[in-house]
Amino acid sequence: MASVGFPIERVAPEAEPRRSLRRPLRVRATKHEQRDAVVLGDVRVRYVDVAATGEDGPPLVLLHGIASRLEEYEDLIDRLRARRRVVALDLPGNGYSDKPARRYTLAFLEDAVLGLLDHLGLPYADLAGGSLGGNLALRLAHREPRRFRRLVAWGPAGVWEPMRGIDVLHAIASRLGAPFFWAAVWLQSRFWYHPRWQGRRRALAEAFAHFREVSEPSFVRMYFDLCREQVATSLFPIAPAIAQPMRVVWGDDDHALGMGKGVKRLVSLLPNASLCVVHGARHSLAAEVPEKLAGEVDAFLAAR
Repeated sequence: MASVGFPIERVAPEAEPRRSLRRPLRVRATKHEQRDAVVLGDVRVRYVDVAATGEDGPPLVLLHGIASRLEEYEDLIDRLRARRRVVALDLPGNGYSDKPARRYTLAFLEDAVLGLLDHLGLPYADLAGGSLGGNLALRLAHREPRRFRRLVAWGPAGVWEPMRGIDVLHAIASRLGAPFFWAAVWLQSRFWYHPRWQGRRRALAEAFAHFREVSEPSFVRMYFDLCREQVATSLFPIAPAIAQPMRVVWGDDDHALGMGKGVKRLVSLLPNASLCVVHGARHSLAAEVPEKLAGEVDAFLAAR
């Protein structure tokens, strides 16, 4: 795998934790109006709510990947808003939403998404997202089948059998804290982008600048907790009960944790799913091929 010359020591955080930020300061910020909603009683989430410019189909909720933020989908929003209202949020513990000092679970994030939809008065929506966001899209569709109409997931986490030994690794990571986080996320980042993608170096620099800006103990805990739960659980048991029409998108160079085999098995288990393979791409399709991905999402959600 090609290196981009990004040694860990160049992205180490400051020793002292900083107060949570509500908005990006030194990294790229969305051009859309940033708003806040309080969900689950006392958790503030940052979101954008972008109106459709033309044909107004069912609203679309975009769910980002782990340790990411709504700007992950900035290049998708304008391509998707022609047909529908688009809502994107920073999940709790991520981006510039609140980072409560608590245990982070997939169910907690699901609750927050449902809370935002209730806040916005949206009784139903379509869902789309990658990695953690794809995992959440399927889990939400299984949990609230009448609320979510159609789904698109790219490189969804959870397309594997539960992995052994993760509790021991989680305990070690939690004890080591921030130093382990920076080592782990540096290793994980090697699998985000195709080595030949021209924007790879810039995207990595921006991602680590964002980590430095939002790094605090609860952000690190969120990362460890959600990595643990996603590795320790699988979508396969619930997939046969997810009846909504679904499009699964996979970059054919994305093989970390058996992603290629996993997405094919997932599609075989889902009652009403199809697979789109994007050639020459890896895990972060919204960054690498936004036009292609937006076209797939738009065409699939517009189908009758």
